[in-house]
Amino acid sequence: MSGEMKNKSSELGKNTLKSRDDPEPVSFETVDVGKFKLCPDSKCSWLKREEEFGPEKLRPRVEPWLTALFQSEHLSLLIGSGLTHSIHWMARGSIFPFMMKVRFNVFDVQIDEAAEATAKKAGRDSANIEDQIRVANELLSGLDHYCPQSAIFYGSAKLKKEIRKLREEISKAINDFAASILAGEKSIATAPEQERVSAFNYLVNFLMSFASRSGTRDRLQIFTTNYDRLIEAGAELAGLHLLDRFVGNLAPIFRSSRLNIDMHYNPPGIRGEPRYLEGVARFTKLHGSVDWIYADRDIRRFGLPFGADSVAPYFQSPGLAGAEAGKLMIYPNSAKDRETAFYPYVELFRDFSAAVCRPNNTLVTYGYSFGDEHINRVIEDMLTIPSTHLVIISYDDPMGRIMKTYEKVYRPAQTTLLIGSHLGGLKTLVEHYLPKPAIDRTTFRMSELLKARFGIEQAEKKEKDDTAEGG
Repeated sequence: MSGEMKNKSSELGKNTLKSRDDPEPVSFETVDVGKFKLCPDSKCSWLKREEEFGPEKLRPRVEPWLTALFQSEHLSLLIGSGLTHSIHWMARGSIFPFMMKVRFNVFDVQIDEAAEATAKKAGRDSANIEDQIRVANELLSGLDHYCPQSAIFYGSAKLKKEIRKLREEISKAINDFAASILAGEKSIATAPEQERVSAFNYLVNFLMSFASRSGTRDRLQIFTTNYDRLIEAGAELAGLHLLDRFVGNLAPIFRSSRLNIDMHYNPPGIRGEPRYLEGVARFTKLHGSVDWIYADRDIRRFGLPFGADSVAPYFQSPGLAGAEAGKLMIYPNSAKDRETAFYPYVELFRDFSAAVCRPNNTLVTYGYSFGDEHINRVIEDMLTIPSTHLVIISYDDPMGRIMKTYEKVYRPAQTTLLIGSHLGGLKTLVEHYLPKPAIDRTTFRMSELLKARFGIEQAEKKEKDDTAEGG
């Protein structure tokens, strides 16, 4: 496919769709509210060149296709920051207030230069606070080796003072970052009731469209790169049970053992034949969470209410010995202790790879901009398995990373694209294109009944017509 498609979805009013047997992405532009027409340089076999169309024309192309994909043997959902921004926009009319960058009072030039270089390699225009924290942690680790506490040499006193200051700066940056995440949660939680309820209703319907799986299918696997707890809040409202690696009730502990734990029920009058409980999904936060902390050699999830003002008061709870902001498990923070530099993130990414890189798996990404190379590599490996399928849903593609990934991998038969303010907008997506949030047995039965009745009526009509002609 030519490079001209790369940035179409980032242009105002333009959407990109590729579904079913489309040989290449179809691009269309907005001409009025809910009305579209093909872009001049786009080809499509199921649309006329100057035809104006709306969701009623797109829905038959998209909804049945997604319904079939969502009932694959294995289904995974990767959620990026786009979902958080969508819900916050619906509730508040603005994007989620993530913290962008911080200024370090020591080694600021070195940290900024390395962070910018890291961002450029990842295909981003500028560095963010995650890049800064990652570089600062790596710098701190190197300085600790270069100037250990026991070493005495020329100039070590000043350097040790700067190292101590850097450690404090990292802790403060993480604390400020966590505060910005909590501020975003609180902004949603305190939004006007009508807007807040509407936003959460869309979130619930979004999640249940994926989680409504037949009992004969594997559980939905939800993965997210977000630090906030919006998915957990939506799951609670939906009555969706989330299974993760944490074990316990008061202060759950992250466990390395990945037992195939699930939830079943015994139907009345039937013994020894437990069935899958509906409304259950597996859940993994790939980059950690604002309520994960390293305490007493364990990774714990502590009871932090949605939209709390600060994490600090909860560090006084029993079982969180030695807890502090610097030990929050927000990726790429390694909690200062070297043993946590790769733990638990290696375990979490192993879960992601094991879930998506298997036959008959469909991976759906929503609001993920393909900015994490370690995740992208797993997705590319997944597509080397012919029976897998990738569905990319995004509100936009401002840096062209989605289309670059599509061109790089170029597996058109295994890829579905829904990119743009209409196709990727949470409201229109839930209202028009996602499968309804229920197991569709009723619809199937109704369809079969209508087909049978229609067939009978047609046969009776034909018999009457034949009789009348013979008479």
